[in-house]
Amino acid sequence: MLVGGIAFNLLGGSRNTLDMDILVEMSGKNLLKIVNIMKKAGYHVKQPVDPAKIADEKTREDWIKNKNMKAFNFYKGERTYEEVDIVIDSPVDFKEAVKDALEARVGGLTFKVISPRNFIKMKKISGRDKDLKDIEELKLARGMK
Repeated sequence: MLVGGIAFNLLGGSRNTLDMDILVEMSGKNLLKIVNIMKKAGYHVKQPVDPAKIADEKTREDWIKNKNMKAFNFYKGERTYEEVDIVIDSPVDFKEAVKDALEARVGGLTFKVISPRNFIKMKKISGRDKDLKDIEELKLARGMK
């Protein structure tokens, strides 16, 4: 499910963004499947670790707690639009978020997009200035209070 800047644009906001942030079901089996897909597509990891370690819950917890990691990054080339961030530290649970996710069709592909409510929840908790501005812009674009 798309959750970052691309999701923001699909929800009605406007931001230059080149990477793709995704929230996924965090089972080890699913994460290993994603790692294999990324490898087959020619992606590499920025972190100096075996990408399969993302599938281990205790390892992810260590990364979050001791390295302040929010997302696990895959890249394909030097261009940022060839980067994919898997969010590993989210205030929004995937199973809950997918229930009210929206769908967007882009270039013949259909994507799940985080709902405006859950997007706002994620941005509020991060509390960064740009995220708070995104909240205001999204509310204005969607006629929300």
